[in-house]
Amino acid sequence: MDVNSNKYTIGFSIVMVVIVALLLAFASEGLKPMQNQNIEREKMQNILKSVGIEVTRDEAKDAYNKYITEEIVLNDKGEQIEGDAFKVDVLKEYKSGGQKNFPIYIYESEGSKKYIIPLVGKGLWGPIWGYIALEEDKNTVAGASFDHKGETPGLGAEINQGWFQEPFVGKKIFDESGNYQSIKVIKGGAPEGDKHGVDAISGGTITGNGVTEMLVRTLKTYEPYLKS
Repeated sequence: MDVNSNKYTIGFSIVMVVIVALLLAFASEGLKPMQNQNIEREKMQNILKSVGIEVTRDEAKDAYNKYITEEIVLNDKGEQIEGDAFKVDVLKEYKSGGQKNFPIYIYESEGSKKYIIPLVGKGLWGPIWGYIALEEDKNTVAGASFDHKGETPGLGAEINQGWFQEPFVGKKIFDESGNYQSIKVIKGGAPEGDKHGVDAISGGTITGNGVTEMLVRTLKTYEPYLKS
């Protein structure tokens, strides 16, 4: 065989491409269980972060099992139904046209109970998401954590910083008459004493609007359960 011929070069290239593709496919399948485990543990980290518990990925499962005492699936009427809350894809549920299922996670420690609600939305450049924890009254915010896929550094990307998330603590979902208000990110700053508003990020208006929309839409979905 003439190793200097075009035919040999093309044949050799095809064989190498096939071999490399097969190796990558086998590697991907072999690593898939580990990848799924890492995704699950990162989700546990984010759920716990909303109630102020910071753990490493390796610590996440034990901490989650310790503090999250119940996982509930709700239908769009706020009624508890059968299902695995942890495996519910919230984004797909919002997009689905039929019966929707929504998860809620219950945290308990030293007699304190909190309700953790997952959030999904859209920022300026892509998806945003997070978790908001409510006190036992199902009205007062106990903590919040947000993250994003690709918001602008120094602007919208700041939603994952503590200085933006901490002001949500103590805010209210309902007013004194029990009417649904949610929480809004307010450009120019929330008025002093506003129980339903937090300061927006300077220069991050569109991302802030995305956080507002995410909160208003999501918490409205959970309103029947929160009022029950």
